[in-house]
Amino acid sequence: MSVFIVAEAGVNHNGSIDIAKKMIDEAAKMGVDAIKFQTFITEKIASVYAKQAKYQSENTRIKETQFEMLKKLELSQSEFKELKIYCDNKEIVFLSTAADNDSVDFLVDIGVKAIKLGSGEVTNLKLIEYVSKKGIPIILSTGMSNLGEVEKALNVIDSNGNCDITLLHATTNYPTDYKEANIRAMVTLKDAFKRNVGYSDHTIGVEAAIIATTLGATIIEKHFTLDSKMEGPDHRASLNVEEFKNYIKSIRNTEILIGNGIKRPTVSEISIMNNVRRSIVARRDLKTGDIITENDIEYKRPGTGIYPEFFSIILGRKIKKDIKKDQVIVWDDI
Repeated sequence: MSVFIVAEAGVNHNGSIDIAKKMIDEAAKMGVDAIKFQTFITEKIASVYAKQAKYQSENTRIKETQFEMLKKLELSQSEFKELKIYCDNKEIVFLSTAADNDSVDFLVDIGVKAIKLGSGEVTNLKLIEYVSKKGIPIILSTGMSNLGEVEKALNVIDSNGNCDITLLHATTNYPTDYKEANIRAMVTLKDAFKRNVGYSDHTIGVEAAIIATTLGATIIEKHFTLDSKMEGPDHRASLNVEEFKNYIKSIRNTEILIGNGIKRPTVSEISIMNNVRRSIVARRDLKTGDIITENDIEYKRPGTGIYPEFFSIILGRKIKKDIKKDQVIVWDDI
């Protein structure tokens, strides 16, 4: 199964539906599986006193509260409905992170294929319970959390009969330092909870995606922007169009390199097998009626005759016709 690649638009539309549509256009052309936004009502998720996270203030360089920042980035439900239709027309999956109950209801109503819950919601068991009762697939990022917290969230989901969940390992810092990526924690999640896992990549570059693909990620999401120099909290840690194309290519090439795990000769190997394998050949001229001994044979290319692995079978056999020195011995000769 191919990795499901999500271009995380997030709030990189800067509150503009026109920019959001341009992002959808580019994402569809890039060939990602889905583009994901963030659906929220600012008044329901942030106090007017909530300060920006460190990475937000560093990236925006604007002195304002988290509430003020989010309010500028908020899109209306009617705008999101328009974006969902726009994605459908572009044949790209529309996804969004739901941050409150009203947003959950809205996204379910417009027919999203899954609800994404961000890392900040792992301990928000009431929201998790609300989503799990909808009977819709859940994608849960697990940044900032430990196994115990993830287990509590899963217990809530399981208790409501929702078994379709993918856990995303993440490090909630934008960009994520390589030393804090710890991608093997994704495998820990899979081993501990026996669920599908993926990776929410906030690092710079493509290496993390290659590693996550190799370790069995079913979903990889990465922040995407039209221009990393735009104002906003996430642009600096996002890939532009050309960078994202390379990102996709790296993931798909990694999948090809991993292969299907079946150990057998490839088509190209079969075509050269006779040239590089060895056969049993005559060490000296052999006459009809000679009995083959170890001193009569050696092993040389090409591999068009009897393979060396069968040497013990031909020892003591009688030669049916004359064989010249260095001639490949075939089964019809003995």
